[in-house]
Amino acid sequence: MENTSVITDHKEAIQLLLCTAHSSGRQLSFLSTINVFVSITGILGNTLILVALHKESSLHPPSKLLYRCLAITDLLVGLILEPSLTAYYVLMATEQRPSNLCFYSVTIAAVSLTTVSAVSLLTMTAISVDRLLALLLGLRYRHVVPLRRVQALVVPFWIVSLGFAVIMLIWEYSIGKQYNYTLILVCILV
Repeated sequence: MENTSVITDHKEAIQLLLCTAHSSGRQLSFLSTINVFVSITGILGNTLILVALHKESSLHPPSKLLYRCLAITDLLVGLILEPSLTAYYVLMATEQRPSNLCFYSVTIAAVSLTTVSAVSLLTMTAISVDRLLALLLGLRYRHVVPLRRVQALVVPFWIVSLGFAVIMLIWEYSIGKQYNYTLILVCILV
């Protein structure tokens, strides 16, 4: 019973903090318009990239998988993150008091932002390493970097990133924040 009251208090605190208007309706309308434009552009552009990657046969399959993963993360920004932010801004501009819908839209935005940002950063790092290996290994590259190894790398990217996004949101924000800083540092160093 204690956990339920803590979760309710946590939810109410988030609603009060994030779902109380701090900006004017004009600013929020402008942000909503920008997010709709970015969403449509992201969906169309990354769908086109995925179609082009499907038709392209000259790319090495592991490299193609990494490019697809990056395009999917960007597609998810247009499909999930931007619409949830748009809903959040619209709710902030129109509602007088915090609501559950505002809380859910900001929650979806936070989880999707954390997840796709982490996967995108990890994938870009993997692409950089993949290209370096292709240059250094030459003809041996295709034997050293098979599709299974890259699949074994990409799947944990998604699982760990989503896991830490949920931990950051539900359990302990500081753990998720430390994960983000560590991830950024490791990816920059690689």
